[in-house]
Amino acid sequence: MLAALVNGRVLTATGVETGKAVLIEDGKITGVVAASEVPASAERTDLDGGLLVPGYIDTQVNGGRGVLFNDSPTPETIAAIGAAHRAYGTTGFLPTLISDDLSVVDQAMRATEQAIEQGVPGVLGVHIEGPFLNPKRKGIHDEGKFRVIDEEALALLSSLKVGKTLVTLAPERTTPDMIQRLADAGVHVAAGHTNALYGTMRQALDHGLTGFTHLFNAMSPLTSREPGAVGAALESLTAWCGLIVDGRHVDPVTLKLALRTRPLDRFMLVTDAMPTVGMADKRFTLQGRQIVVRDGVCVGDDGTLAGSDLDMAGAVRNTVQMLDVRLEDAVMMASAAPAAFLGLEGQRGRIAPGYAADFCLLNEDLSVRRTWIDGV
Repeated sequence: MLAALVNGRVLTATGVETGKAVLIEDGKITGVVAASEVPASAERTDLDGGLLVPGYIDTQVNGGRGVLFNDSPTPETIAAIGAAHRAYGTTGFLPTLISDDLSVVDQAMRATEQAIEQGVPGVLGVHIEGPFLNPKRKGIHDEGKFRVIDEEALALLSSLKVGKTLVTLAPERTTPDMIQRLADAGVHVAAGHTNALYGTMRQALDHGLTGFTHLFNAMSPLTSREPGAVGAALESLTAWCGLIVDGRHVDPVTLKLALRTRPLDRFMLVTDAMPTVGMADKRFTLQGRQIVVRDGVCVGDDGTLAGSDLDMAGAVRNTVQMLDVRLEDAVMMASAAPAAFLGLEGQRGRIAPGYAADFCLLNEDLSVRRTWIDGV
């Protein structure tokens, strides 16, 4: 059935437009037309003047509303995480597994396949964050789980039958050839929890690495004589950099400077969200460690950052308010940029004919009034 979203402001490639209606059929956008051109047969939804923007895509979601992917890597957990974040405008996401045994990685990948096959709304694939990381930049990850990528791990990481696989690794803990083999197998490879020197990172970028997981956090910094992972990331004009914009993981001034170095569409907002998102109880257990939200950020008992209590609506709002980024660009960093990173450009992340009917309706304060996934 043809549906029409009417009486709202619509964010398109040309900016915020008024007097437009978005036509939807079979989960796809079929047109963005003048309100007067809506067919009489269309079922209308009144947006009551709200701002309709593309749905947000989060490539790093560990949990939400009391559940953590590591605790139970099942389709039911993925569905619960998706439902939790949908309330904050997320219409596409990668459930993210923190460093664990390969048997758990296998469970996570099989659960992702099942969730996609079952039609769980919003799940686009899986993010395997570790265990191929550097202990010197381990953050909250369990060093006891760390290992190198061997043939067994390569086969497992390349085994997802449907959806996208993102792997975060430390390039210095593997070889350029292994990174290339992962990329050739269709895996999206990002650097994170890495102490790599600039030269090692440049080699990785030349051999299929296309992303940086939570830029600045848990990676070798930019210094006067060694650019490190951060320097390699900011120099690259093609790799995508994930940003946690909560005012705590990275100082807003640092992020402002980073945004001036390279195209905005190569930055993407991520939450790195933990089970506390959407919950009044701001504590949980991560692989036996007690984590609590303190001053708006998740920390372990020693003060180590442990993911975030951030949602995508908050990330967009913070990007506008803390970083002085235009709303249009902040939304792009939360939608079209991550879509392109995952190879979904032309399919998701924009309000245009042929794209998935994924939207969120924003209030004036940029909170989310309603979310649609595939037009529903």
